Amino acid sequence: MAEPLLVAEGIEMTYSDGGRVEALAETSLAVGRGEFVCLLGPSGCGKSTLLHILGGLRRPTAGQVLFDGRPLRSPQQRIAYVFQKANLMPWRTALANVALPLEVRGVPRAEAAARAHEMLALVGLTGFAGSYPRRLSGGMEQRVAIARALVQGAEVLLLDEPFGSLDALTREQLNEELLRIWQAQQLTVVMVTHSIAEAVFLADRVLVLTSRPGRLALELPVTLPRPRPWDAASPTQARLAGELRRAIAQWSAGFEVGA
Repeated sequence: MAEPLLVAEGIEMTYSDGGRVEALAETSLAVGRGEFVCLLGPSGCGKSTLLHILGGLRRPTAGQVLFDGRPLRSPQQRIAYVFQKANLMPWRTALANVALPLEVRGVPRAEAAARAHEMLALVGLTGFAGSYPRRLSGGMEQRVAIARALVQGAEVLLLDEPFGSLDALTREQLNEELLRIWQAQQLTVVMVTHSIAEAVFLADRVLVLTSRPGRLALELPVTLPRPRPWDAASPTQARLAGELRRAIAQWSAGFEVGA
C-alpha cells in the first residue's frame, strides 16, 4: 500500500435512539494515497456510517480519523462525498449545480463557471451544461453529482453506493468512467457497494465488514492488472469473487450478494 492518506484508528459508533445501538466497534483501517478501496458488508453493518466518519461528516463515539497525518474533525474541501442519490437542485442547470460549491465559497462567477465546465467535460457531459435535472437520466445525474463533488479540487472521493439504483448496463459504463476519472485526477477513492463483481472490478483492496456491530473482518487485495475487463466469468475474477462470497457467508448469513 502507498503512503497512508486516510487512517481510521479504533473507530466506534454508538447511537442512542430509543435504546443503545452499537453501529461500529473497534474498526481500524488505512487507505493509501491514490488507492481505490471498496467496502462490502451486509445491510446495516455500518458501511455508510464509517464512510460518513471518514469524510468528517460525523464524529465517532470513540477513536479518531487522521487525514494526511492530522486529526479530522469536520468536513474538508480536500475530501469529496457522493451520496446514493444525486440530490441535484431541480431549478439549477447541470452547470449551475456543479458550480454551486464554488459560489458558496465566493469564487467569482466566471471562474466558477469555467471550472464547472471543466468538470462536466471530465464526466463526459460537455453538451449538457444547460440541461435541468428533469432532462437527465439517472446515470447522467450521478455524473453531475461526481462533477460537483470534485469541482473544488478534492484529493479524496468517498462514494456511498452511487450506482446502486441504475440498470446493469449504465452501471457498468459508469464504473468504467469512474476508473477513468480516478486515474485522470489521481484521486484516492473509498466506495461502499453491495456488488461483489463491482468491488473486484474497481478496487485495489476490498474490505469486508461484519454485521452489527460493524468491524473489519476481511481485507482482500485485488491483484488483477489494469485495465480490467468487466467479466465476472473470467477465472481470476471468479476466484476473487468466490473468496469474498465465502468470507461473507462465514460472518454474515443473509448477505444480499450483488451481480
